[in-house]
Amino acid sequence: MPVFQTRVLRAGAVSAERVEAPDRAAVAAVLGVAPQHVLEAREIVATERAKPWRRNARFPLQLFSQELAVLLDAGIALLEALQTLREKEGQPGVRAALDGVVAQIEQGQPLSVALRQQPQAFDELICAIVAANEKTGQLSTALAQHARYLAWVDALRSRLVAALVYPLMLLGVGGAVILFLLLYVLPRFSGILEQTSADLPWASRVLIEFGQTAGAHPGLVLGGIAAVGFAMFSLLRQPAVRQRAQAALWTLPGLGPRLRVLALARLYRSLAMLLASGVPALAALKIVVDVVAAPWRAAVQAAAAQIERGERLSAAFDAQDLATPVARRMLRVGERSGEVAAMLERAAAFHDEEAARLTDLLSRLVNPALMLIMGVLIGGIIVLMYLPIFQLVEQVQ
Repeated sequence: MPVFQTRVLRAGAVSAERVEAPDRAAVAAVLGVAPQHVLEAREIVATERAKPWRRNARFPLQLFSQELAVLLDAGIALLEALQTLREKEGQPGVRAALDGVVAQIEQGQPLSVALRQQPQAFDELICAIVAANEKTGQLSTALAQHARYLAWVDALRSRLVAALVYPLMLLGVGGAVILFLLLYVLPRFSGILEQTSADLPWASRVLIEFGQTAGAHPGLVLGGIAAVGFAMFSLLRQPAVRQRAQAALWTLPGLGPRLRVLALARLYRSLAMLLASGVPALAALKIVVDVVAAPWRAAVQAAAAQIERGERLSAAFDAQDLATPVARRMLRVGERSGEVAAMLERAAAFHDEEAARLTDLLSRLVNPALMLIMGVLIGGIIVLMYLPIFQLVEQVQ
């Protein structure tokens, strides 16, 4: 039976509802309202229903903030701007979220309340920014700043991902070569190697036995590798495991300090954006708990508790090891001048260079290390394969 996304007028209020009906004309009867009270009835196509994960796709928050800021700056009313964004949207999940926001605005709700009704699309960060600025006339400015913040986060993530592309490719190609040697080349050598196995080193005998087993059951070997990979992937999807892995990365020499500084830079920038929007420091810290890296969350919560007891932000950050030397001095200057948000923004900008240093570290340290490891593994397999042949040639001579 077809499914329709509707906007219905009930008791003077407009609500968005999803309903199954034989056709569009029967929607009103199924909802139990008069036909003229059905303001909109859009059929959801079968592909949308068959793939519900599309409705849970990531909402383009950066694009939403940027476009809404532009429309508001152009003098377009908020409701009309949201309707414009909804009309141009082609993705079902994004359109459904905007439908819910528009319906709440039409009922007279503030934009911040409407956004909080769609938690799958709008996080607490943007809701707090909107709530602090929707009555001051600075909503477009705050949204533009939020869009710039998300652009910075995406750029930072892109730089780190780009730095990891080559190591991952190296691991993939090296692993494929090793599998080719073990599953294809080695079984064909095992017949020759077995003839001289009595005089072989222990490592060569183990390699021969593995080659014979792999040649007889290649599917079992590949299945075992796939099972191990799936188990590791499943473990990494667990929040506790990811948090421990991240904490372990932060303890690595050279890499760990740079990762910690990048996480702190994100904390400073998000906190600066909230403070500049008029959100109090205590409320801002409680909001950014979900934004910062997991190993810092307990420290941020403890800092919020200190501020609640009346301590200064700089003192709370010092006590919880959340302030770099640069940020500590800038925070103290900002507290004396009343420009804490601006100083946090400058501290974050100062530490942006750590991203470039981190990618340079990955290029200069991790890539050669991986090449050395892969070279040793592949070279070791080849040496163990050809060592018996060399011994056989010596015996013949």
